[in-house]
Parts: sequence; C-alpha cells; structure tokens
Amino acid sequence: MRFLPGLTLVLTLLASDLQASTVLYVQTFENPTGFVNDGGDVNIYRTVNQLYGNQPPGFTFAQANTVETLLVGGSQAWGTGLLDPQGIAGRYALGMLSNVQDDLLGLSFDIGQFRYLNFRLDISSIDINSWGGPFNSTAPTFRFTLFDNPSGATGLGAGTILSTVDVTGTSSLRNTFNWTNQVVGLDAAGNTNGKVTLRIDLLSGGYAAMDNFVIAASDRIGDVPAVPEPSAWISLATGLILAARYKFGKASIR
Repeated sequence: MRFLPGLTLVLTLLASDLQASTVLYVQTFENPTGFVNDGGDVNIYRTVNQLYGNQPPGFTFAQANTVETLLVGGSQAWGTGLLDPQGIAGRYALGMLSNVQDDLLGLSFDIGQFRYLNFRLDISSIDINSWGGPFNSTAPTFRFTLFDNPSGATGLGAGTILSTVDVTGTSSLRNTFNWTNQVVGLDAAGNTNGKVTLRIDLLSGGYAAMDNFVIAASDRIGDVPAVPEPSAWISLATGLILAARYKFGKASIR
C-alpha cells in the first residue's frame, strides 16, 4: 500500500516516538473504586491501592501512612468544599502530608532497555480542616526518587538509588487548588534488569495535592508523549482508509 505523503510523514513521526518512548501508566484518579467521603471531603480509610489498584489490571500501589483521596467540589471542607477554578483536577485528587507523618507513595515499573523514567503530573498546595488539619499549607516541594528494584516487587523503594529530582509548586488559598504542571526526568542508568520503583514524597509544604499522572519510559530525559484522544486515533484510521481508497482508485481526494 502506498500512503499519501502527508500521512506517511505522520506515521513516520508516530513510529519514531514509539521507538524513543513508551507510555507505562496514565491515571487521572477519576474512577475510584468504593470512594467514601469519610468527613471533610476526604477519603482517609481506604488506601490508594484499594481505590485505584488494578487500573490497569495487575497494577498496584504501595504507600506509607495515609495518602488521602480528596473530593473536589464537595461542600464539607472549609464550608466551601475544595475549589478548583482552573478546572484541572476533575472530581478527585490525591493529598499527602509532609509533616506530622511522612506520607509516601510507591509505583513499580519495568522500563526494559530505556534509559529514563519520565513523569508528568500536576501538583498544588491545598489544606484540609479535618483529620488533624489544618496543616499550614504553603508552596509544596515534592521529591521523586527512583530505586533499582531487581525483584520487581511492589514497594516504596529500597537499596540502590538511581536518581532523585525535587520540584516545587506555588502557594494558594488553603481551600483552593493552584495547579502547576511538572515534568520529571529520572535517570535509570545502572539498574539491574529494567525493573525500578518510583517513590513520591512531599518534602515540605505541610499538605499538598497531586493529580493527572502520565509516566513513560524513554531514551530522552523528560520525554512524556501526549496521550492521544480517541478522536486522534479515529482521524488516523480515517486517513488510512482514505489512503487505501486513493491507492485503488475508489475515492478522490479533494
């Protein structure tokens, strides 16, 4: 089959991106299993894994202490609910503490022969006035640490540290999210067999939120491919059909 020149270019670029990177995990936290508002627009009694494990099938989280799932746009927190004027969070986001207790979240992946684990996410300051709060939330600093994980077991990471990156967001009103998008590139050089664990830790800020994870393995640091909308794949499929018809003279391109 001979493709149209423009379509051939698109396919070549897509193939190049696929060779250079691959998306490992996408999570918007919009489909928790069994979310319950335990008070203050916070789900505290169920772990992240209970709410979001097996998305996709077989995927699991590890956590230390209570990484909460926050209800956005409710009515209990601060008497106003947690406000999201940027419209980035959707209905749910994760929240964690930097002080009082050290909340941690762990995700494990097999990156194969790729050099980097790249992570795009949104972070925000926020505070809660329940469950021991408020926590004097200020501009949050998150630390992302990549561990060698030759066993492939789910965990928070231990042993050899491959790389560490810190990112800082911005402050906000304590009932209002102020999201910043962050891209973290973690160097996996020196890993044993491609299996690694990513640990997420809020270093400072009191309390903060995170959302909209896209994690990719890549040969280019910081390269996180855009996750195509269904319409993009429909357009591509339509292009392939038109190209086939053009080849065999069954349609004319105007």
